[in-house]
Amino acid sequence: MKGIIMTTTKALALTLSLGATDVLAQTGSQTGALFPDDVRAVSPALAHYATDKLANDLWKRPGLSPRDRSLITVTAVVARGQTMLLPEQLQLALGNGVKPAEISEAITHLAFYAGWGNAISATVVAKQVFAERGIGVDQLPKASPDLLPLDEKTEAARAKAVEEITGPASPGLVRDTTDVLFRDLWLRPDLAPRDRSLVTVTALIANGQVQQIPFHLGKAMDNGLTRDQASEMVSHLAFYVGWPNAFSATPVFRTVFEQRAPK
Repeated sequence: MKGIIMTTTKALALTLSLGATDVLAQTGSQTGALFPDDVRAVSPALAHYATDKLANDLWKRPGLSPRDRSLITVTAVVARGQTMLLPEQLQLALGNGVKPAEISEAITHLAFYAGWGNAISATVVAKQVFAERGIGVDQLPKASPDLLPLDEKTEAARAKAVEEITGPASPGLVRDTTDVLFRDLWLRPDLAPRDRSLVTVTALIANGQVQQIPFHLGKAMDNGLTRDQASEMVSHLAFYVGWPNAFSATPVFRTVFEQRAPK
């Protein structure tokens, strides 16, 4: 693992030394750590879509704030292990008001919802971006902060449902879900509950895990995500996780919306 991280770090440093930092300064080129001309040399159409449909259209739509678009895009890129896109998206996120502590906490959260390896890979890139912008460890969350208060009633209902469904197959998974996730990770204060839900739902869509969406979309809406924002979230993510994953999520979203609609 150490050798892989060192190789990735060297590759990223080489990319940046070849001028990608200039590209990153062009807010939202949507070509990752590459010049648009590099993409155009292989696919003029892809370069066209990156500029006209993403940077100049999708990112300017009113359904989600630029900050929310950045948060879910960084999440999707990390969840799918697409580190080539990550430097630009981290720079864009910081410019759109996502705090360094929130990026740090999102990466930590994604270790549990998108895999440890994807989160570790993201730290290699984030370290470089943080260094470029003078972001030090003093701006990042503590390893063991004071946790947010726990809603005991809601947590008891969640734990009971998980025990009934999952307990017979894996008591250890049930225990860790309670102790590590819902009584620790979800209570960390440096990512607001709404944003933590946004990160979780995005990761589930990004990896096609639609069975897990109903609970977490409901939790997101309980935490303040509106129906219109949730709808626009799927539209945005189609460009970053692929149309099939977005379309697979829409029936689930529709069901949740209908269940929560006023009677």
